[in-house]
Parts: sequence; C-alpha cells; structure tokens
Amino acid sequence: MKKPASERTVFHDIDEWLNDYRLKIGMAERGYVVSVGDGIVWVSGLPSAKMDEIILFEDGSRGFVFELTQTLIGVILLHETRTLTAGHDACLSGRILDIPVGDGLLGRIIDPLGMPLDGQAAPAAQSRLPLERPSPPILAREKVNQPLYTGNKIIDTLIPIGKGQRQLLIGDEGLGRSTLAIDTVINQRGKNVRCVYVLIGQKRSTIVSTIELLRKHGALEYTTVVTSQASTLPGLQYLAPFAGCALAEHWMQQGKDTLVVYDDLSTHAKIYRELSLLLRRPPGREAYPGDIFYIHARLLERATNLNARHGGGSMTALPIIETEQGEIAAFIPTNLISITDGQIYLNRELFVSGFRPAIDIARSVSRIGGQAQHPRIKEEAGHMKLDYLQFMELEVFTRFGTRLEARIEKAIQRGRTLRELLKQGHLAPKSIEFQLAWLIAFNDNLFDDIPLEQLGEQLQQLEARVGNSRLTIDSPRELWKSALSEWFASRETVADV
Repeated sequence: MKKPASERTVFHDIDEWLNDYRLKIGMAERGYVVSVGDGIVWVSGLPSAKMDEIILFEDGSRGFVFELTQTLIGVILLHETRTLTAGHDACLSGRILDIPVGDGLLGRIIDPLGMPLDGQAAPAAQSRLPLERPSPPILAREKVNQPLYTGNKIIDTLIPIGKGQRQLLIGDEGLGRSTLAIDTVINQRGKNVRCVYVLIGQKRSTIVSTIELLRKHGALEYTTVVTSQASTLPGLQYLAPFAGCALAEHWMQQGKDTLVVYDDLSTHAKIYRELSLLLRRPPGREAYPGDIFYIHARLLERATNLNARHGGGSMTALPIIETEQGEIAAFIPTNLISITDGQIYLNRELFVSGFRPAIDIARSVSRIGGQAQHPRIKEEAGHMKLDYLQFMELEVFTRFGTRLEARIEKAIQRGRTLRELLKQGHLAPKSIEFQLAWLIAFNDNLFDDIPLEQLGEQLQQLEARVGNSRLTIDSPRELWKSALSEWFASRETVADV
C-alpha cells in the first residue's frame, strides 16, 4: 500500500535530520585491517565503500578500493608503509581517485597522483579530474579529419595517423618502438599539440634517458611526463596510464589537440595480472584475468576527436606493446590490435638487415589515418605501398640468378631506390614539405640515375633546399616539379648546400 504524501515527507525529513546529526557528532563508518601484504590491504567493515574510493588508514597511509566482496574489501596501497598492520582502523574518505590538471603541468614530471618528481613545487592546477571516467559518447565525436604528423617517412606517407586515432606500436624489445614515439612527440614542436608521455614500470635509467631526450630537443616545454618506476608499488604503476589520459582529456575538452604515449601497455597488463592474482581473482588465458580486455578498451576509448559542439579537441593515443619472438597472436597483442585503429609493426629481421626504422610495411596498417591524410600526400603516395610489396616479392627471384625481363628489372631497381629513401635515422623527424618533395621526386623518376649509396647525401641536400624554399604542402605540383627538376639538375655543381 502506498504511503500518504505527508508520511513520505515526514520520513524524508527524518532521514535528512539523521544524516545531519551524524555529521555533527562525527559518526562515520569504520572498518579495520584484516591483513596487509604485497601492496594489498584486506579491510573488514565499511559497507558503503565504492570502487576507486580512497580509504584512509590509522597510520596515515592511503589506498583505493579495487575489490568488493560480501565480507571484505580489497584495497590497493598508494604509498609504501611499514607501520600499517592488522587491527588498524580504516575509514572512508568520500573521494575517488583524481589528479590535478591544467597548463601548469606542462614541462613537469609527476607521478600518477600528480605529485612532482622533478624537485620543484607542486604544480599549479586549474582543477582536478577523476582518473576513471566514461569515454565520450558517440554523439560527441567527430570523424578523424586532420593528420597528425610523426616526422617519419614511412608512417606519414604509407601508414598515416589522424588526430583522434589510436595507433598501436608493436614489436619485440629493442627494435625502436619508444624511439618512434619520442620522434612523434618531438615533431609536435610548434604545432600546438600538447603531449603526455606515460612511462609504466620502467627502469630509472630509461626514465631519465627519455626525459633528457625530450628536454634536449625542446619537447619538454609542451609535454607532461607521468612516470611510475618499476620499484614503486604496483598500484601506482597500474594507475599511470589512467592519470596520463585524464591530463590529456582536460585539454581535449578545452578544444586543444593532444597526444598520449603509453609506454608500455604490456607492462601494464602484467601489473594488472599481478594485482588481480593477489586479490584472488580467477586467472584466465596466460593467467590474465578475463577483464583485461575491458581495462584497456575503456582506457583507449577515451581517445577520440570531439565535434565542435563539445569543444572540437582531440586525443591521439599511441599505445606501445611488446611481443616475444615477433608473436603478434599472443593474448595481449591480439586484444590491443582489436581495440586500436591500426598498428605499426616492427620486425627484427628488418632491423638486423639495416632497414631502420624496422617497420614491416606488409603487416602495418592504418584503418583511419588515410581519411585525414593531406590530399597532396595521399595523391603522391597513391599505390606506393602496393608497389613496394610487389617489389619485395619480385626481389626473391633475383636470389636464384634468374634472367628477368627489362620491365621487371626496372621495377626491382625502383623498389630498391624506394627502400633506401624510406630509411631514416632516429631522433630526426622530417617536415611534411620534405615528405611531399621526395614523393614527387620519386614519382617523376628524379632518383633513378642516382646510385643507391649516394641517395642518403642527396636526401640531405634536398631537405636543406626544401627548408630554405617558400614552397608549402599546398603549393601547386607544377611549382614543386619545376623546383625539384632545377635542384636535381644542379646537384653535381653544388658542393655544399
């Protein structure tokens, strides 16, 4: 039987009075620690606890709720502590995990909680955002329509990336995955793109080296580095990518373009597996918990391109993943390949043969970037990827000393020229105007008469000329063709450009 409106109002007023009374006399839920170990605290009590809520302990340490059972709460510690023991009190904070955000964090090195690691004062924050948030709805998204230039010849021409895309960098350890990511960050200088570089469970020497590279090339001024060393608690390592995502999300909602590098999510998956096993969750394939796909999916789904009604900003994600012996069919790589919009695969055989960066063009793909590629680059690149793959098949016949037709020999020679043109040193991103210049020169056969061993020097001269010219990517092709023909005709008489 439904209660009269007057009775419902009376009970509603009583509830408000009781809540107010509890606040006045300091009543609150209290639990107690059952056990502590390996960064995990089991707490009894606190029936109102929520996932990701911060729990305060008697000794001053903190943790966040990560597991809810009928009788116990699994809490992950956020700080190292030797004083917390069984029997200590635990209480709710009423807050969930969040991080300071804003322009005050540019150029700073912080941990996943926003605390400074560069010896400076705490960064000035415009506001705070939760680490965990729902991804933007479909109605708030716009199709990817602007290119994000990496400065790499292979990627910008054959495997393009658009602003708002999620492109996976995948390969064995030591093949240059992080170098490609750092190159991309360095190439955003002067392009009004704010960058977040997330280092997950890395050695201290690797972290220092990455920061110094960014500082040396002037990239740190528009970049925030979120880092959690391998020696820190697994809880902090787990939170690192979500903290970096929240930082970039703030700028995206303000209408700015952002780039987030997750280095790397294979380490993150191992950390999550460790935490899950410690929290007694049932293991699945390769001992990973069944929801690892969901964890990475909800992280990467937050990267998108917002429409004008929602600010028009973008977040581009470059997650890095490690394979073992080139096996891309393992559990975590296949998960992330299915989540992302394409992958850039680095091959050890290419690396050993001297082809750097060792990008396997046959296995690499961009499912969205072509829609955002500049029309001039798209036109010149055309069927270049297909032609290159055909050349690789034709080159096999030359190993057997087979006599080939003149047409086939010419195609093989052009393929070898293209392979030399695609080589590129690390930490040397190229401008998009230079990319267009060498594409036009290759398509117009201007490199055909140059020996392979001289192509590197010729490219350096071409890059210098392009940098000193007034030609832009939007200049008519006839102007580019005329200038390139003149430059190549005079290359033998120019000693130093």
